[in-house]
Amino acid sequence: MAATNYLDQYDATPQAGKFPLVSRWMSSEPLPFFKELRERRPILVTPQCTLLARFDDVTEVLNMPLVFTVALYVPKMQDGLYLMAHDDDALHTREKSLMQSLLNRDDLPQVRAMVADICRKLLHASPGGIEVVNGYCRMVPATLVRQYFGLTGVDLKDLIEWSYWNQYDTFHNQPFSQVAEAMRRQIEQRHNETGAKLTDYLTGLVARRLAAVKLQQLAGLALAPLTFLRRLAGAQDHTLSDDIVTRMLRTSYPAAVEFDIKRLAVNAGGLLIGAIETTSQAAAQVIQYLLQDPMLLATAVNAAQLDDPKALDGIVWEALRFVPISPYLFRQAASEYTVGKGSDRATTIAPGTYVLPLIQSAMFDPAAFERPDEFVAGRNWYHYFHFGFGSHECLGKYVGMVMIPEMVRQVLLKPGLQAKGDIDYKAGPFPEHYELSWRSG
Repeated sequence: MAATNYLDQYDATPQAGKFPLVSRWMSSEPLPFFKELRERRPILVTPQCTLLARFDDVTEVLNMPLVFTVALYVPKMQDGLYLMAHDDDALHTREKSLMQSLLNRDDLPQVRAMVADICRKLLHASPGGIEVVNGYCRMVPATLVRQYFGLTGVDLKDLIEWSYWNQYDTFHNQPFSQVAEAMRRQIEQRHNETGAKLTDYLTGLVARRLAAVKLQQLAGLALAPLTFLRRLAGAQDHTLSDDIVTRMLRTSYPAAVEFDIKRLAVNAGGLLIGAIETTSQAAAQVIQYLLQDPMLLATAVNAAQLDDPKALDGIVWEALRFVPISPYLFRQAASEYTVGKGSDRATTIAPGTYVLPLIQSAMFDPAAFERPDEFVAGRNWYHYFHFGFGSHECLGKYVGMVMIPEMVRQVLLKPGLQAKGDIDYKAGPFPEHYELSWRSG
């Protein structure tokens, strides 16, 4: 389809069919559709949503969380209990700051090494090939959630399922989502069921781990003189485990900070929800993208063999520009605002309007990306939207920045790597099945 046909078809379509048509194009042929939007109608007002196609408009909107809010998150996130359902308020700022300090960026070299070890073990256990979505792309972040985040004492399959239905309901079951009514109810039901199980688990986890931490602290006081002597001798004290839940429980928070045990449990759950399905989708789609281009694959394989991961990381992030986990974010206008003010595209958005900042389109805007249609590894990282943008940028961004490329790297190191077909999404939003093979031995 020629790019100049999209808006002509859109204008000729009856009102009821306009957004379903747009939704299909965003899913099946986003790049030519977005290119035409940027050039001909960068702000597209549809009966259901208003779409923003240019980089400047996308960043403008995402930088104003009290005007363009995440109100649609609230009913999906325990009626707004989690910080990401809050827009630029005290709770959001306070708890995101606390969690970012606990997710210490100095950990990243160790986190990457941990991810590499998890990856190698999973791939080694499946000689000659693997169904990579369920056997690897979901298992790696789930294992990291247990080992580094500290959500212990639960089956990995449960962690995966809890993340899956929360992500599905929150990001793919919105009023504008093209989902059949029966499927909407099923998604909501599964989210509610798994959410209840997650809540019960977190309650038990915090109680169990808090008791263990208190006992360890008492033991540490009793052994303090011995520990001091061992440190003088250069020995390291490995008595306490060091994961994020343990750090949270070992830290004393003043009452004014309002970070009690309940808030701690909510944030521990947030670490899980944001980690698994998004990571799995990103890694699977990048692997497929590279495998579909022999020349790019050869370059990526060579980069994967280098000690310095920088070159491969740049390839991964550029690949994800072409195959992001979503072509858009979504917000709801809380007050009237004119986007593109003073330009010929100026559009006034009414309160209550659903707004879709087209982040994939923004990543192909020549205003921010030189030669946008070309694959150029090592671009300016700050123009990517892989972890969101603004105050709602992903809390675990820096963990993801080492986990995703390392997952791709370990697969690329397998000799003779090839796919047995394309990713099967099974009519849903997430990769569900993708067979890979390689030479064993």
